[in-house]
Amino acid sequence: MLAAIVGGYAVTALATAALATFLPLPRADAAIAATMLSFGIYAAIVLWACAVRTVRQAWKGLIVAAVCLEGLLGLRQLLAGI
Repeated sequence: MLAAIVGGYAVTALATAALATFLPLPRADAAIAATMLSFGIYAAIVLWACAVRTVRQAWKGLIVAAVCLEGLLGLRQLLAGI
């Protein structure tokens, strides 16, 4: 359950940041749209984390997702020259 709550929150936060960065909308609209989508993302992650067979699989999946999203955000910053 800890993986679903804590890991789900972390991955949802990263997904929201990535969506807000990459959505082809004005900045404020992208932030609002990403925030609205985050509720569905979090619910899906929690359901998935509770459905896997072991806690290890849940953590592994959440870590892989977090690393991928963080890499995507880092690449965006690198390409933007920040």
